[in-house]
Amino acid sequence: MKIAITGGIGSGKSYVCALLAGRGISVYDCDEAAKRLMCSSRNIRRELTALVGDRAYNADGTLNKAAVAMFLLGSEANRRALNAIVHPAVADDFLMSGMRWMECAILFESGFDRLVDFKICVTAPLDVRIDRVMRRDGISRDKATEWINRQMPQEEVARCCDLIINNDGLTDIKQQLLNLKSKRLKPPSTDRLRMRIAD
Repeated sequence: MKIAITGGIGSGKSYVCALLAGRGISVYDCDEAAKRLMCSSRNIRRELTALVGDRAYNADGTLNKAAVAMFLLGSEANRRALNAIVHPAVADDFLMSGMRWMECAILFESGFDRLVDFKICVTAPLDVRIDRVMRRDGISRDKATEWINRQMPQEEVARCCDLIINNDGLTDIKQQLLNLKSKRLKPPSTDRLRMRIAD
């Protein structure tokens, strides 16, 4: 059975995954995998260079993050074209990794939800998320809010998941993980899937 941990920026899903790692559960990080593959895969390098141009990579062969980010922000068509190159490679890499857990911020937008059997959403109040992003990245409240608003709404992500972990900074995360461990995780029933589609 494959399980995904998802949640918007500032929700603290990476913290939850770190706690899982401390319990001996290896979690595949989709973001890190994408960065690694964009540098190590010859096919991706060739396709990215054709898409973005020679500026996609620095002279030393490393990814030119600024140039790629500028291309991504250029248009929705740019974002879709780049994702069409990177996402299939990440999906294949996850499936070949033999790992059962993944961390993915854009689980549904990427279509990676189809790779797993059970989906867990890490949530937090909006103000908490904004404060976390501001502290982590040293940015303004307006910029943090802009980043959050670019993502799929937290409520919508939560509705699409099978379980929610509340990471508001007050609720005991470790106890929630213990409760998770005590449950027998199983894919949602057909009836639950029908209800979700109807919603």
